[in-house]
Amino acid sequence: MSGKSRIDPEDRALFLDAVGSVDPVEDNRVEPVRPRPSARPRRDPGFDEMVDDLAFSDQAEAPEQGEQMQYLRPGVQRTILRKLKRGGYSVSASLDLHGMTVEQARAAVAAFIRVERGERRRCVRIVHGKGYRSADQRPVLKSMLNRWLPQRDDVVAFCSAPPHDGGAGALYILLRRTGPHD
Repeated sequence: MSGKSRIDPEDRALFLDAVGSVDPVEDNRVEPVRPRPSARPRRDPGFDEMVDDLAFSDQAEAPEQGEQMQYLRPGVQRTILRKLKRGGYSVSASLDLHGMTVEQARAAVAAFIRVERGERRRCVRIVHGKGYRSADQRPVLKSMLNRWLPQRDDVVAFCSAPPHDGGAGALYILLRRTGPHD
């Protein structure tokens, strides 16, 4: 293609005569800025508390339990549970359920885990007792924790604490690692 214009010179002259003199337009366009949507879901105040209150079903199937309890979420490496049992994670917070009813304990555990996850804590301890003061000398809260905790996606594993930290009357709980936006 040559540098010559294919427009007839006569047509060009007619066009320029019809248009007249013009000033060039400055390119001052502004591109719209679209805000990036937040990665965090929008929730009404109190939503997390409401979900936590509903999260623990007493009807859920509990893993078999003896004196010592343990649980490992399916798909998680067994070395994590071994490390938890040996005390390989630093316990950063504790909750004592002594003297609480099942309903009080349910609310306290849900709130405790929510707060500790918000603080980005990984390993916590819950003292549930051995049931010596219950009506039938059974560890009621221990068995409820064995039902409740596997229902939470943020609980990776739990096991009975070593004797120096409560033994069969307490649990070490490993919470899911949190990312920067969890």
